[in-house]
Amino acid sequence: MRQRSKEETQILGIEGMHCASCVASVERALSGVPGVEAANVSLASEEAVVTLVKPVDRTILEAAVRDAGFRVAERASRVDVFDRERIRWDQAKRRAAIAWALSTPIIAWMIPEMFFGLMWPSPLVFHLGMTLLALPVLVAAGGQTLLAGLRAGIRLAPSMDTLIALGTTASFATGVAAVTATLLGGQPVLNYAGVSAMIMAFHLTGRLIETRARGRASQAIKRFLTLGAKWALVERETGSVRVSIDQLRVGDLMVVRPGEKIPTDGVIETGRSFVDESIVTGESMPVSRNPGDKVVGATINGNGLLKVRATGIGEQTFLASVIRLVEEAQGTKVPIQAFADRVTRIFVPIVLGLALLAFAVWFAFPNVMRGLAESASALLPWVDASRAPLALALFAAIAVLVIACPCALGLATPTALMVGTGMAAEKGVFIRSGEAIQLLREVETIVFDKTGTLTEGRPAVTDVIPGAVSEEDLLSWAASVEAGSEHPIGRAIVEIAAERALTVPPVDDFEAVVGSGVAGHVEDRLVRVGTPEWISSLGSMSDSMLSLTDQIEALASSAKTVVVVHVEGQGPVGLLAIADRIKSDASDAIADIRALGIEPVLLTGDNKRTAEAVAQAVGIARTIAEALPEGKLEQIRSLQSRGGRVVMVGDGINDAPALGAADVGIAIGTGTDIAMETADVMLATGELAGVARAVRLSRATFRTIRQNLFWAFLYNLLAIPLAVLGLLHPLIAEAAMALSSITVVGNANRLRRARI
Repeated sequence: MRQRSKEETQILGIEGMHCASCVASVERALSGVPGVEAANVSLASEEAVVTLVKPVDRTILEAAVRDAGFRVAERASRVDVFDRERIRWDQAKRRAAIAWALSTPIIAWMIPEMFFGLMWPSPLVFHLGMTLLALPVLVAAGGQTLLAGLRAGIRLAPSMDTLIALGTTASFATGVAAVTATLLGGQPVLNYAGVSAMIMAFHLTGRLIETRARGRASQAIKRFLTLGAKWALVERETGSVRVSIDQLRVGDLMVVRPGEKIPTDGVIETGRSFVDESIVTGESMPVSRNPGDKVVGATINGNGLLKVRATGIGEQTFLASVIRLVEEAQGTKVPIQAFADRVTRIFVPIVLGLALLAFAVWFAFPNVMRGLAESASALLPWVDASRAPLALALFAAIAVLVIACPCALGLATPTALMVGTGMAAEKGVFIRSGEAIQLLREVETIVFDKTGTLTEGRPAVTDVIPGAVSEEDLLSWAASVEAGSEHPIGRAIVEIAAERALTVPPVDDFEAVVGSGVAGHVEDRLVRVGTPEWISSLGSMSDSMLSLTDQIEALASSAKTVVVVHVEGQGPVGLLAIADRIKSDASDAIADIRALGIEPVLLTGDNKRTAEAVAQAVGIARTIAEALPEGKLEQIRSLQSRGGRVVMVGDGINDAPALGAADVGIAIGTGTDIAMETADVMLATGELAGVARAVRLSRATFRTIRQNLFWAFLYNLLAIPLAVLGLLHPLIAEAAMALSSITVVGNANRLRRARI
């Protein structure tokens, strides 16, 4: 059973990552810490989710990250995430602006030379101008990239920054050599200094786009972080006092006026109102909340004055737990990414080897390679076979270094995962792990618990059948007697009388007959409410029961509990049927699941007759009844043994083993904490539409991930051979690399238009 707890994971904010190789370096560093079971690092969210097999001091994890050459962000200040992202965006924008301000004249200056071999106004001015314009682009705008690449190279863990650093410095060095050769009258050297500036400009533009994409992909967390109230009105001995949210304590009695946010999680003590819970459920319709009902912090009170007793503050609140769920999901990986990670882990060293190989082949066999270049020069004007062997070798090597940056591979999966889980959270579906995203798309069977999942989890009056009296009198007399009872059936009768605003007279001489019913005097008449057997046993009135027998049997066959209301001197005056009412959306949700090609199954500990009645009502063909928690676990394993993925949907403690054993466990958010901690997915409310929604989201997200990985791999497979053959100009290579990242990010954001 997958039993989870908050202590099993640590989430670290990581700064300084720019590619999949950076991700691999951080993962290796964290995985090497004793006590760490696994480390999943997300480039898109810049976070590491560390799974522990035993407690590990956070400072040890942070030290491992720093030793790998990266920075640890202060997660305690995550409420300042907007300022941090705004600063990053401003910095990225400023660097890109500097780079393009100087690269644009370089492009205009290079075009005549690139296509026509014309160095205007003279070779010396051209070489000197190119070199001087490129220098601030590399140092001022791209200095951070160069330093990061140098550090990664020194650690023998080359990254995308290493490739950029090698490509740009090698290109820039040709500019210095060209100026020197022109001044000293030596052999002419091909000047790629301008190319180095444009490589850096394209690279910084890609960083700018990635920064914006990360910000957009984490909109769900941003939205939650800004939802909480800043102040609360709390009742003290001296009166109501306005305090900041940080000063709230569990047990404080909060006064929430109409239109105000509920400051934190709590239970209503006095007052009735409609509460807008759309931030939790995704549904815009306010819901009725009464004394005794739980309310969630940051939801909005409607038209009534409420007094709410605080039950959770800070990290104990529902909002905080939701943020943790979304962060965990966005920081984890889907299994398909393991393949991409293995490729990218060795990708950079392979690229460095290919760049050296390209240089060596072009330099050692210039005549052979020149023949290839001459055949392509008619179509590709930037290919000049007449250049010196060293120039041609540098041309090919630099292009390989630039084209092969695995940035798109690093962004392909996590960006789609962030968008998908963020969309789900906005709909009230909170997905804990990336693995669940992949497994949900493969599901063949969804198993539903009954009580609290398909049903509301509490008895309610479903049928009112009056005899010789009106419905109002029948309910009023029954509620009068049951008002003194603590039995769930009695509470259900009292509740329906309250819902209909009926007058409930006081009861005298109340008596409870164990296992049979209750009796008492209401308005000077003896009223009994109890089982048909008890009422029949009264003797003189048994004949009056005959007319009700058929109705009693029909109701009982529908898995409903029937009570008879008996008035002394009148006999049985009507029937009330009580049952755990089926949720209003259950039938539609099951039909939706069937439409997805998935078989629904009902698994319950209740008796077979009740289970089959509920299953028939909601449209489930297969029922497994009278299963204890161990039995539920065995049934899940039995279904898995048939092949195919199995999902379990439940809400109670008795569902926890089955939720953990299923390929994906889905917990109803209105259920127990244990069920929610064990499950992979949490539905914020009891609305079952979220189950099909999660499956559709999984399929859409995984489809996007596969598309992203396909295009990222295809781009590299096609472009690297062209670069090795000297047919790809470094400038075009960098533009193509940046375009591949933009394509991946854009495709991930297309998920927002998916209908889930």
